[in-house]
Order: sequence, then structure tokens, then C-alpha cells
Amino acid sequence: MTLIEALLDETDQQSVEVYENFMARGIRGLYSDNIIWLNQGLSYRDKACVLAEEMGHYYTSSGNTLDQKQTGNIKQEKRARNWAYEKLIPLQSFVEASKEGITNWYELADFMDVTEEFLEQAMDHYKEKYGLYVEWTSYLIYFEPLGVLELFDE
Repeated sequence: MTLIEALLDETDQQSVEVYENFMARGIRGLYSDNIIWLNQGLSYRDKACVLAEEMGHYYTSSGNTLDQKQTGNIKQEKRARNWAYEKLIPLQSFVEASKEGITNWYELADFMDVTEEFLEQAMDHYKEKYGLYVEWTSYLIYFEPLGVLELFDE
């Protein structure tokens, strides 16, 4: 199952409808009243990232957040994006990528099936949330420089 198929399954389970249409330049997706609109002109990976962000609005936002000059709307946008980062790039995916021998950003984005820009923004989110590293199960995941170390009991 592809990433988009998995996300669409989740939208179906939540009774959220998803449509694609060509949209004005600069608009990648919109969410309102259990409907997500995706710009049909996006690449596969861009669509997956935008769909996840719009799902983040479904799960975390309320009301009209289009006016990004209002502090409350900016916060809701950030919450939706953070939800998308953690949905598409969970901490365990760094461990899985390390086990596969992934060594650079391009390979990591490819492995996670996201755009490099989305991956970079997700890394910024994780650094903001945890600092330069986080202990996850029996691993230390370093965000800068990127790396994974397995921890062993003494």
C-alpha cells in the first residue's frame, strides 16, 4: 500500500472526503467541513505531504485559518504541520532508515516517501521539540548531525 493509499484509507475511516482539482497558484491544499481539496498539479510526494497536513487540520484545527496574520491561525497551522511531520516521519522511521544503510538527505526523503523540503521541515520540528537528539525505545536518534545509535544494557 502506498503512502497516499494509507492516508486515503484513514480519511475514509474518518468520513473525510478528498478531491483533486487545479487550484490557484500557491494553493496546495485546503480543508473545511470534512472535505480536503488537493491541487491536482502536485507531484505524488507533494500530494502525500499536503494531504497529511490537511488531515492535520482535520485533527487539530477549528474554524477558518486562512488569515495567517492572526496569531491563533498561525498556531493552528503549526499544529497541523507538526501532526503531519509526526504522521509521515515517525521516530521509528529514522531507526528503520539507519538499518537500511540510508546515509544522505535524498535517500532519507526517498525512503520515507516525502519531499526533501518536508523532511527538512520535519527535522526542524523534531529539533524544536526534543533538541539535537531524543532517546526512543533502545535508540538515540540524533537530528544534527543525523544519526542513530543503538543503546545496550550493561
